Parts: sequence; structure tokens; C-alpha cells
Amino acid sequence: MPGYNSLHFTKTDLNEQEMYKLMIGSVVPRPIAWVSSKSKEGFLNLAPFSFFTIASRNPPTLLLSIGPGVGERAGTIKDTLTNIREVGEFVINMVSESLGEAMQRSSANLEPQRNEFELAGVTPKICKKVDVPAVLEAPIAFELKLDRIIPVGEDHLILGTVEHVQLDPSVYAGDYRIEINKWNPLASLAGDFSGLTPTFSICPDNSKNQI
Repeated sequence: MPGYNSLHFTKTDLNEQEMYKLMIGSVVPRPIAWVSSKSKEGFLNLAPFSFFTIASRNPPTLLLSIGPGVGERAGTIKDTLTNIREVGEFVINMVSESLGEAMQRSSANLEPQRNEFELAGVTPKICKKVDVPAVLEAPIAFELKLDRIIPVGEDHLILGTVEHVQLDPSVYAGDYRIEINKWNPLASLAGDFSGLTPTFSICPDNSKNQI
């Protein structure tokens, strides 16, 4: 029976990378926040983050977690965090399967002056409520104002209040509902990605309780 022969891992017995691998392989699939931001000097930035979720319904608030730089920029502050902290505005673009390769290109470690929109091959789109562009090709984009930044260890939780939502007409089902099958969201797994599989209901009475 599942559970009786469990493997056990205590935090004090693991290093940071070992615990990280256990978490990202277990908390799946994770949506990808493709964050566009702008520096106070006006340089555009575009970067993906998979530590991302809804934080509150009222006020409508999204949350993402940003860690320190990696690779050749190990230990530095990521441009996205700097831009959000200094400018106070950003956009979370949702990633469809068709945008996967472009999203991955934008994850490169570049100097702040480099424009990841150009590297990814996507188009900046003027927003309604923030002075930061969305990704034109993204099916959904949330325009956000910074609510607060919460340090958690080496990482930072970013809470952003949704000021405006952009939808491609093809993904709108009416009555403020999104047609998931029309935009095929891309999810992050443990180093890999997953697309949308056929959906199903587990509510016998079709009540569709939200969890």
C-alpha cells in the first residue's frame, strides 16, 4: 500500500540543490509567468518564471518568486526584480505551447541593456494602464502595479495588483471565462515542459467547485 514504504528526507540532511530538485519535481505542473518589465533608464526586459500563482481574488493579485542570478550572473540581482522594484509596474504574459521556444530564448543571462523581446523574436505591445509593454503574441497579459516585495531567504516574493487584462479574442468564451483549449497553456515540470492534455471533471454533480 502506498505510504508504508515511504522515503524520508529531512531538511537538515539535504543541501539547497537537493531540496530544490525534490520540490520542483513534486509541485507540478507550474504555470509560467513571462514577465515583461522596464528599467528606469527605459531598457526593456522579458524573462520567464515558474514560481508563479494567484495570491488573492480581492484585490486581484498575482504572485511570483524571483531568485538570485545563476550561471555567469550567479549571486547577482535579476534585472526583473530590479526593474519592478524601481519602476513599480510590470506585465505577466501567459505562455502558450506555440511560444515555448521564444520563452526559452528569453531566459538567457544577458546584460541589462540587452532587449529580450528582440532575442525571443516577439513584439512589444503598448499597455493600457502601465508604462511597460506586453508581448503581442501572448494570448493573455496581466498589467500589474507593484503591491509589495517580501524577502524570503535568498528569494523575493513579488505581489502585483492586476490593473488590466488583455485577451486575444480567440481565447474568450464569453461571460468572463477563458477557453483553455483555445490557447494551450505551457507548464513547467522538473526541467521539462508539458502541454495541455484532455480535461475532465471529478465533480459528480458538475458543481465544479473551485480549488
